[in-house]
Amino acid sequence: MTDDIRGFTLRSVATTPCAIVPPHLLNRLARAEDPAVQETARRTLALDAAKRVERRLTAEIGPTAALPARGPDHHPERTVSDAEHRQQLPGRRIRGEGEDDVPDTSVNHAYHGLGATFDFYLQTLSRSSIDGAGLPLDASVHFRRDYDNAFWDGEQMVFGDGDGHIFGDFTQAPDVIGHELTHGVTQYTANLAYAGQPGALNEHLSDVFGSLVEQYAKGETTEDANWLIGEELLRPGVEGVALRSMKAPGTAYDDDELGKDPQPAHMDDFVQTFADNGGVHINSGIPNHAFYLAATQLGGHAWDHVGRIWYDVLTGGALASDADFASFARLTVDAAGAYGPRQREAVLQAWDAVGVPTTG
Repeated sequence: MTDDIRGFTLRSVATTPCAIVPPHLLNRLARAEDPAVQETARRTLALDAAKRVERRLTAEIGPTAALPARGPDHHPERTVSDAEHRQQLPGRRIRGEGEDDVPDTSVNHAYHGLGATFDFYLQTLSRSSIDGAGLPLDASVHFRRDYDNAFWDGEQMVFGDGDGHIFGDFTQAPDVIGHELTHGVTQYTANLAYAGQPGALNEHLSDVFGSLVEQYAKGETTEDANWLIGEELLRPGVEGVALRSMKAPGTAYDDDELGKDPQPAHMDDFVQTFADNGGVHINSGIPNHAFYLAATQLGGHAWDHVGRIWYDVLTGGALASDADFASFARLTVDAAGAYGPRQREAVLQAWDAVGVPTTG
């Protein structure tokens, strides 16, 4: 998509690799006092920029050839490869579907995280894999050396090992795996553009379902859940608890190297910026907080109510690729009505609490 909004170009998720660590945070680390942290962040930024260019060139050449049609499958088909600290993907195949654990714990974490995401979508939302038709799930671990990110590249998951100072192994966080694979679900459904408010909604939906993947795997209620994204990633000594907090946006970290979490929780604090594709990882805090408020008001398991409502909107066909917060909010209110007046009221109150209008 190439519509211009506020000076930047909207691009679909299919043409933009979606990484869990946002560029504004890596830019901060690229100015860190620790030379090792600084150098790793700079390399990660350069690699991320190169992958974005590569994806855009691929999109301009033409779409990837379609895979043979598959019927819905009730079992995952996972393959995990070792990139062996190189950039070529997928690398050397290490573990396939149904095979036993291997000595490489990163391979095992990735394998089980892919499975947890597949199980969540199948068992709670009757969706078979990210495309709804049993798409095989592929992942590569040990991408480059000390790479400070994990991303969905439009075809597979890719994990870095982290720098060992700020970030650890990115395969350790099941919500991160769920987050990135949900970019694939969005790619196959609403295909929300990756800039401005539609881009923030894109990130928001990945945070929502990434969190729900972890909650489902642990059997957590809305009260039990910590509502953090990437809590396993930060190394000891970092002043923070995660990359983002849905419960309290803006409080996930406050560290000398990372800086302070910039996420707002209300439209009054919406951040106007050209960085991060118009603040897609920053302003996602607003709808994130609305989801948290609605889910905790209803209680129980979030995937049984608000998660279903959000999924209905994502997959229902009415969500435009350039949707803003208000149009998304109106769709969730309408969808909530099918679940009952209590659910509708909870969603209405949540959007009102974060300053997003649901009328007009």
